[in-house]
Amino acid sequence: MKKRGLLLVNLGTPENTSPRALRKYLKKFLSDRRVIKTHPLVWQPLLHGIILNTRPRKSARLYEKIVQEGEFPLLTYTAAQEKNLQELCPDVEVAMGMSYSAPSIETSLENLLNKGVEELTVLPMYPQYSGTTVGSVFDTVMNYFLKKDNIVDLRFIRSFYREPLYIKYFADKIRDALAKETDIEALIFSYHGIPLSYVTAGDNYPEECTETTRLIMEELGDFPHYQTYQSKFGPAEWLTPATDDTLKKLPEQGVKKVLIVAPGFVVDCLETLEELEEENRTYFLENGGEKYIYLSPFNDDMAFAELVKEIVEKK
Repeated sequence: MKKRGLLLVNLGTPENTSPRALRKYLKKFLSDRRVIKTHPLVWQPLLHGIILNTRPRKSARLYEKIVQEGEFPLLTYTAAQEKNLQELCPDVEVAMGMSYSAPSIETSLENLLNKGVEELTVLPMYPQYSGTTVGSVFDTVMNYFLKKDNIVDLRFIRSFYREPLYIKYFADKIRDALAKETDIEALIFSYHGIPLSYVTAGDNYPEECTETTRLIMEELGDFPHYQTYQSKFGPAEWLTPATDDTLKKLPEQGVKKVLIVAPGFVVDCLETLEELEEENRTYFLENGGEKYIYLSPFNDDMAFAELVKEIVEKK
């Protein structure tokens, strides 16, 4: 019987909250041609001339807000899920890799192969596919094996937003919250945005986000809800409606008590803890909102490991 391995992949984090560490992290992240498709001859001078000399200081201040016991939640929770899965699947070699920080995808792949893994499943921790996230992971994995003599049986999980355990997890969590907070007037489904040009070029990410919302609401039944997109970067047109604009306008439309959920995230990170839980809460309350409740994703909940185990065992 072939020795099996599982690689969980997430985005990554800076080494610490210093501007120097943020510059290093952002340089790698924003140099990924999957993330920024502007031609390098145009983009690289802009990246090195303006962005990397201004944005790291701002980003460092934001990351300082979310540090927990000296660590970033994304790394802490991803490591927790690695441990959960190893306990749940003792016959599988489990590892985690990061696209833009340590442990790198390449290092983790090397370690798995050194342990004799012959059958490998790679699961990017992004429920919905986008070339900016899952596509980038695919490129890195394929490039690693490009000139390797030792090629394994490889299974790559493109997305998992349709998985029943995934839909049930968010539906149950929302249902429980609504039972506790009986005066909530609307649900806000916030997904990370991408440039509109990527969609017109063929990225079907927004279709998978919309289907996610539909499947969750199918479990919940009829309830007012909005689907929005967050984390816009740069001057290009991105997916709309924007989460921040929506939250600023809802109170004047009579919606003053909302529940926020982000099904595109598996673990909390800068975009959820700082952007959703703090920044957008402020926008909503300053514009007349009265109640704003943010529901966290899986984080270290064993439910995610159970979901991954079921995905891996499907043939």
